Amino acid sequence: MSVRGAQRRYVSTLRIQLSVPASGGGRRQPTRPLHNLTASRKTGEGTPDSVAEGNGLLGIRNPPLFLEPLQDCLVDEGNDFTLRAVITGSQPISVSWLHNGKVVWYGKSSFIGREAILVVRECLPEDAGAYTCVAENASGKTSSSSAVCVKEMIIGVWSNPTQSSRSPPSCFLSPHIPVLETRGLCSPSSPRNTLEGCKLSQFGSPEILLPAHRKEVPVKRRSSSATVPPMKIVDPPDLVEVRAGGCARLSCVFKGSIPIVSCWTHNKKEVFEDSRLSIESSSKGSSLVISEAQPEDSGFYTLTARDRNSFAHHTLTLSVIERPQPPSSCPVVCVLSPDSVVLSWSGPCYDGGSALTGYLVEVLSLGPDQTGHWSELSANCKSTSLRVRSGLQPQGQYRFRVRACNAVGVSEPSEESQPIKMDAPAELQDEMTEYVNVTIDDKHKVTDHYNVLERLGTGRFGQVFRLTHKVTGHVCAGKFYKGRRTSEREAAKKEITLMNFLHHPKLVQCLAAYNNKPEIVMVMEFIAGGELFERIVDDNFEHTEPTSVGYMCQILQGIEFMHKQSIVHLDLKPENIVCVNRTGTQVKIIDFGLASKLDASSPLRVMYGTPEFVAPEVISYEPVGPATDMWSIGVICYILLSGESPFQGGSDSETLALVTAAEWEFVDESFEDITEQAKDFISSLLHKDTRRRMSCEEALFHSWMVAFKSEQPNTAKNLSKEKMKKFLARQKWKKTGKAMLALKRMSMLTKADNSASLPSSAHEHALKSLEKKMQLKPEFTKSPFDLSVFEDSTAQFFCQIAGYPDPEVVWSREGEPLEESEGSVKIEYEEDGTCVLTLENASLQHSGTYSCRATNIHGEALCSAKLTVVDQEDAMMS
Repeated sequence: MSVRGAQRRYVSTLRIQLSVPASGGGRRQPTRPLHNLTASRKTGEGTPDSVAEGNGLLGIRNPPLFLEPLQDCLVDEGNDFTLRAVITGSQPISVSWLHNGKVVWYGKSSFIGREAILVVRECLPEDAGAYTCVAENASGKTSSSSAVCVKEMIIGVWSNPTQSSRSPPSCFLSPHIPVLETRGLCSPSSPRNTLEGCKLSQFGSPEILLPAHRKEVPVKRRSSSATVPPMKIVDPPDLVEVRAGGCARLSCVFKGSIPIVSCWTHNKKEVFEDSRLSIESSSKGSSLVISEAQPEDSGFYTLTARDRNSFAHHTLTLSVIERPQPPSSCPVVCVLSPDSVVLSWSGPCYDGGSALTGYLVEVLSLGPDQTGHWSELSANCKSTSLRVRSGLQPQGQYRFRVRACNAVGVSEPSEESQPIKMDAPAELQDEMTEYVNVTIDDKHKVTDHYNVLERLGTGRFGQVFRLTHKVTGHVCAGKFYKGRRTSEREAAKKEITLMNFLHHPKLVQCLAAYNNKPEIVMVMEFIAGGELFERIVDDNFEHTEPTSVGYMCQILQGIEFMHKQSIVHLDLKPENIVCVNRTGTQVKIIDFGLASKLDASSPLRVMYGTPEFVAPEVISYEPVGPATDMWSIGVICYILLSGESPFQGGSDSETLALVTAAEWEFVDESFEDITEQAKDFISSLLHKDTRRRMSCEEALFHSWMVAFKSEQPNTAKNLSKEKMKKFLARQKWKKTGKAMLALKRMSMLTKADNSASLPSSAHEHALKSLEKKMQLKPEFTKSPFDLSVFEDSTAQFFCQIAGYPDPEVVWSREGEPLEESEGSVKIEYEEDGTCVLTLENASLQHSGTYSCRATNIHGEALCSAKLTVVDQEDAMMS
């Protein structure tokens, strides 16, 4: 290496010892043919190696392993170099190559058998660096790296006068090292300007002679600095809403150094244009336009933009809103009087992507003289229940249906209710005073004694239908167990057996059971009032701390009776506390499908329950008992008073972790109107140590219970129902499998950071796509103008160049390359692509045509301008 001023020149040497070729048995192996080196491996093609690499055992897959890793390589500029590795492992194996951590887009790569090869032709100095071969299959991923050094050359051919006339002259790379043949050497400015070699015969002369010193073309490369601002997306939107069928435009503005490319991804996949999607991109921004938007288009969209130096990305949310789906159930009707009913229903499975604004309730009057038209009972009911006090006639027959409303419009109607006759309100039932010990009837079917009417709900066990007794007209609920498996039938029999011990006014009763093969049917007491929490959020219903004491007292009375029978419920939650009717405040406990009888000689351990309400000992698989139910009662009381769940996490696993640690607190905002006695009641139940939890008997005599039993509800302050409504909405979404789109929308709208990083796989794919888009042959976005200047003044030609990889620039005058010299010629090539040629102290000899040639691997571009230098004296005289 020699240093000349500020420039460095690298001189490389290649020594080849001349020898007579061996006739055979030599160590040098023949070179593999070129077409074999570059052959592509077909996906799924079996090889003998793939069989051997399975260790002879079916089903065992081995990750990739480098038997022969990459080797470091030293190569002269303009020559070819080859990197080779041998890889073993279970097929198929995918192989990729990286250069300085970036994907290699040049060269020829192949993977045949176990041999991975990368061949780079006519290498340039910028091809030097670290090369990595990455091998990956379904069982794992590994890599091997090596360093490639590229040496610049000075080329010369020398003739040794002392050689005999019969001796062949030598082609030299330095004055003293002879070379028989050199192939592939090239000029940095023109990769195709190659010396094919000094082709010599035994007695001949060289066919090509080069001058001893070659004048290098002065190439100018674009400057780079750390002061260039990084790529930036400016004030992007976080949420875009559009109605279904409308046109959605997702737009982002960005700043960076040209060239700038961008792409959009949706659900980790790159978005491409089609009949509905179009992308409008420029160096200043990008827009994704979706025509006739559908709910399936909702989700996260990420724009990734990059320039020469950096990249930026932003994720925004598209919400396509439409009319909601109909309410998921038909209205359940409870007749209160000859002209008054209470309707209740379930909300829609999908709200259309926009919050519900209310419900439209309609009625149809039945009879021979009726028109058959539906009329409105309420145009904007805010909850999922409605008390109808007018518009109904005594002895009239009616059907009811409900529509859901949001900002877009009104849904289709729900299923119609069963016909209701006002003068015979079959739903009004007297509270049971006699109890029945039930045995399973194997001789009859349920339809022999009962009419099976509409379905009331579904659960993990099966379905529930409304029944009416064929003789008495008594209304009941039929619980239809699936019973296809032995375990299901045994669970039904167990529940029936336990319910024979649970004869108490606060516990729902089993009235009969039928072996309806393959189903088992339990005929249950019909509870018309609906879930307690649904009742509480009704705008017409009072919710105070004293009324909450009344509910908790009834729950404790029912559970106390169960515990005295050595039975634990193990699934206490708000859905299993129901109101007896729509007017009173009496409640009952339902669903004993998970209940179990305790045995002192055999501790009971279970692994089931609802995450928000399950006790810590269930999660840790420790013995359960009455205290397990008391924990659940504490959680129910917490929600009843505040509308919030003490252990609600972002997921079931997070919720279970909070329960296990027994981490909870009283939120100040939610408990500011709640008495300290109520807080002490809850705290006495939510102890991780089961021994510190109150029993039912202790809870019934707690000071909170005693203090509020005599207080009149109308003197107490009403509690807020808003958080309770949100809690119920969340529970409904969890229970329905059709709510996936709504859950997706909720997660989008509550996303904490919309600019979160892309998943690594999607991120890598986006950058690879942009790397391809960045590829551009040189072009002049601004060309220089012809100039006319006085002698001894300064002339400047300006142009701006785009292209990727960055083009190299050569300025020339009348075809002769210009070199920079202090005080005369200066060439500046800025990071933004601006290139300036400055000629100081211009003389008449400087006149002529100046050209700028920009070159990269994709091609070249040329622009020219004329310079006329005028003698100032001649100009003044003329």
